[in-house]
Amino acid sequence: MAIAAANCLFSGVTFATTYRLFSTSHKLNYLSSVRKPSDDQNQIPIKVKSKKSPCKSAIQDEEFTPRFRSRSRDENTFSNADGRSASDRTGRTLSKASKSLGVQKKGNQGVVVDSKEQKVETSNLQNASSLSAVVKVYCTHTAPDYSLPWQKQRQYTSTGSAFMIGDGKLLTNAHCVEHNTQVKVKRRGDDTKYVAKVLARGVECDIALLSVESEEFWKGAEPLQLGSLPTLQDSVTVVGYPLGGETISVSKGVVSRIEVTSYAHGSFTITWHKLSGFPSLGVLLQKLENPALRACLSVPSNEGVLVRKIEPTAHASDVLKEGDVIVSFDNVRVGSEGTIPFRSSERIAFRYLISQKFTGDAAELGIIRNGQFMKVQVILNTRVHLVPYHIDGGQPSYLIVAGLVFTPLSEPLIDEECEDSIGLKLLTKARYSMPKFKGEQIVVLSQVLANEVNIGYEDMSNEQVLKLNGTWIKNIHHLAHLVDSCKDKYLIFEFEDNFLVVLERESALSASESILKGYGIPSVRSCDLLEPYIDSAGQNEYINRHEFGDTPVSNSEVGYDGLLWA
Repeated sequence: MAIAAANCLFSGVTFATTYRLFSTSHKLNYLSSVRKPSDDQNQIPIKVKSKKSPCKSAIQDEEFTPRFRSRSRDENTFSNADGRSASDRTGRTLSKASKSLGVQKKGNQGVVVDSKEQKVETSNLQNASSLSAVVKVYCTHTAPDYSLPWQKQRQYTSTGSAFMIGDGKLLTNAHCVEHNTQVKVKRRGDDTKYVAKVLARGVECDIALLSVESEEFWKGAEPLQLGSLPTLQDSVTVVGYPLGGETISVSKGVVSRIEVTSYAHGSFTITWHKLSGFPSLGVLLQKLENPALRACLSVPSNEGVLVRKIEPTAHASDVLKEGDVIVSFDNVRVGSEGTIPFRSSERIAFRYLISQKFTGDAAELGIIRNGQFMKVQVILNTRVHLVPYHIDGGQPSYLIVAGLVFTPLSEPLIDEECEDSIGLKLLTKARYSMPKFKGEQIVVLSQVLANEVNIGYEDMSNEQVLKLNGTWIKNIHHLAHLVDSCKDKYLIFEFEDNFLVVLERESALSASESILKGYGIPSVRSCDLLEPYIDSAGQNEYINRHEFGDTPVSNSEVGYDGLLWA
């Protein structure tokens, strides 16, 4: 149990901390609470947001479970937790549960429960080899500078926790090794740090896979076995290296809640070979609790959820329509609150069934459309974000034209620039707009590097560029292509609110060398923009059929139970 994090949030004796269970075989993402027993039995929940937590600390670390029940390789489940500090480039606090109850699929009838349980004797933990399987992680980070995208920020260090899973591998949290330049690990009772490699980072599930080649590190090691989901009121023991001490920490509590939630580290792809991220149905839903609403939609019973909006990039946009009512998912009935039966006497959000799928898998939906029941097949793909939470490859793209620095808008850039300097209009687009095709980006003029060729534009910053010489800009690579292929006398950039920036093309291009030299910049563009631009036919087709512009969503769709994107 992450005592350091809890003390940061609450001053009382009784507190709740969070942990999450995640399976590499696309099982359910769970959020549970572990409550420390005390005389005061009132539980204080920690609210976990999509990006930040109210806890601000120097460096917060992870805790891991000492023991798990063994499962097959394809059903391995491990724990990880939420809780992310503000944008001060620090670590975050996580905690783990040790005792689990198996959950498996059974045909099309939902889920069944594996009744076998394994109990951990906490009194024997001090002498158990499982403690030695939990190691301390030391990481040196060098993050990109999103405001000056051609360089890196000053390096910083953090510590965290990891645990051995065998075959020379360890599991830790993705944020623990984010933007890593060096990773080292140290076993309990040892004073030697061993170099580790980061094999994979899954920012969607906040999990990273490490390897240690040193044979000395693995001598006498007994890797942990991976277990499954615990039940309510199960006793759990949490082991790790939290903030506030150098030695291993052991704490005990009980599971007080199990539900589906979003991970705090953000949403993007897993960066390792064939791994393509996590699937999404791509629809926005509304509960159907109101009898009059169900009657108006010709829903005969107390079931189903209403499709309010469909992402243009999702396959569901070709199959579903706004106003459809989803009443089943792979023959599992969906209730009017968007829940399905779970275990013997529980219900859970039907997004659980989506989490059981791989990207590219198909799902059969039972829907009611205009009073008629029908079944449709939908392909589940990774959700496309107009403004990404993480930069693929770690380094942001940029393009410099006569001192004008263009870069895609991203959450790290917003965090670095602060919301006030981004502006309310651009921030609203970042929070509530959806991409209309894969590869679409919001391209902004980050700043202007003052030079005689750009006189009068020096004070511009964080403005979205919409067109170049009358052509809508699809992404940063498209903008670079338009600049390179332009033969006109002038480069005419159109920004929001009809603001114009006009540059004489030949003068602008000839001034680049002196601007780069004066500001110590190695290149006018990032390496990824040196590749030839390939124009997708699908992009042009969509733009021709639809108005090019924003597809905003409302504020009610963010953070409200039952109104989250499936």
